Amino acid sequence: MSDKLTIARIKKAGQTFEISVDTDKALEYKKGLITDLREVLHADNIFSDAKKGLIAPAESLATAFQTTETEKIAKAILLQGEIQLTSGHRAQERDQKRKKLIHMIHIQAVDPNTNYPHPATRIEAALNEAKIHLDEHKQVEEQFDEIVSKLRPILPLKIEQKTLIVSIGSQYIGKANQIVRSKKLLSEDWKSDGSWQATVELPAGLVQEFVDKLNSITHGDVGIVEKD
Repeated sequence: MSDKLTIARIKKAGQTFEISVDTDKALEYKKGLITDLREVLHADNIFSDAKKGLIAPAESLATAFQTTETEKIAKAILLQGEIQLTSGHRAQERDQKRKKLIHMIHIQAVDPNTNYPHPATRIEAALNEAKIHLDEHKQVEEQFDEIVSKLRPILPLKIEQKTLIVSIGSQYIGKANQIVRSKKLLSEDWKSDGSWQATVELPAGLVQEFVDKLNSITHGDVGIVEKD
């Protein structure tokens, strides 16, 4: 999908700063899929109002960004600001979020009557029946628990939790820390040899993905034990 010229903007120091971008490329840049700003920008200027062609004064840029370099400011706007989306892009994002939600329910929850996951088609039908709509301004993860609660009267759901004890050597703690802390951290213990032991709780359906990530980062040098 290729779109017409659009705007990315940010508000800093009480002022609005804008850049003219290609929407698809801007979204790819924000996700880290491309790194060349030349593919993203339609103009080598920072504007106070791009549609009117008003270029932001250098002193305003220096105050807000502590620099007047276009590349550094454009990068800050893309990563921290808001990319103006067309109706087509918004519809695409809604569809992607809905698919992510359905997948999350499918892998994290089971039917308590059978202990098997619900098919994706059944989950989608239940979302439609419950008239559940995702908040476009929040991540799917932030809304997950609330949506599951709303679905339960229509679709029986049980999310089985697993408790894991994770032991990581000192050389891998820096890389693994964020992954471990992304789950519910129940306790942690720093050992005298510099290793780290953490007890975490997470949905059973996410255990394998969690284990695979830690094995990848530590090259398999990680201890993971399920706690009874």
